[in-house]
Amino acid sequence: MKHTLSRRLRRLTTERPYQIVAGSAAALVLATGTGVALAGTGNTPAPTQTTTAAVELLGEPTVTPSQDRIEVAPSTAAPSSAAPSSAAPARTTPSPSPSPKPSSAAPDPDQTVKKAAPKPPASKILAYDHQAQINGYYCGPAAVRNALSAAGLARSQDALASQLGTTFAGTNSAEDTTRVLNAVVKGDPYETTMIRGGAATPAQMDQLQADVVTAVSDGRGVVVNVAGSATDTNGRWHSFPGGHYVAVVGYKDSGRMVKIADSADASYPSYWLSTIDLANWAATRGYSA
Repeated sequence: MKHTLSRRLRRLTTERPYQIVAGSAAALVLATGTGVALAGTGNTPAPTQTTTAAVELLGEPTVTPSQDRIEVAPSTAAPSSAAPSSAAPARTTPSPSPSPKPSSAAPDPDQTVKKAAPKPPASKILAYDHQAQINGYYCGPAAVRNALSAAGLARSQDALASQLGTTFAGTNSAEDTTRVLNAVVKGDPYETTMIRGGAATPAQMDQLQADVVTAVSDGRGVVVNVAGSATDTNGRWHSFPGGHYVAVVGYKDSGRMVKIADSADASYPSYWLSTIDLANWAATRGYSA
């Protein structure tokens, strides 16, 4: 039996070095058991159970993992409930720069600054070349001629009569005087304003006043088609039931009074009227300004 045990130990040493410890322990148990059995009963063999245990120990022992290998037990901690984020990292938006404060530096004197239109003067009278009408139905051509002379433009009454379409019955309307004035004056500055009805309204009076101030301030005379009667500031009465044309060549009191250049009487070439009286005189007709 000892020989058999020695052979097994040699085999274990040669084939499975890591089983030497287990084999040695088995040999020790077997030897101890056998010795006890022999000591207790002489030549009586050891109990079968002990021998069987020893044989089982000498069989294929359980391989003990090497101490170099460390196995980590799986974690029993509960998984995190937070889902992994798949979004890209948030981009940091820079804070907007504060708006620059308006500069308190003085304006550049070379910079062009648009100036407000100057206020028209309270009164203005144009220098014009007065001429009386050369016949009884040339009041239209004469009024246009006198108004143009205030702008430094010279035209004959005959030439203007041809342009106006003047006949023995006179000149048709303020539409004709506006057309011819714009044909001579650059920029087409004239417009026709008609006053309907037997009397002018306050709004129409104000409009006539503003139009006279604008035109005369611009160096242009105004032509008015009148009908009926009017009394000037000197108390002189002027009556033209069939119609008449006069030129306005100045104003005063901010346009409340206007200067009339009248071609009807060479001895009385001009006079002053209130804008209210002139507006009523032009009722049913109109003017070019």
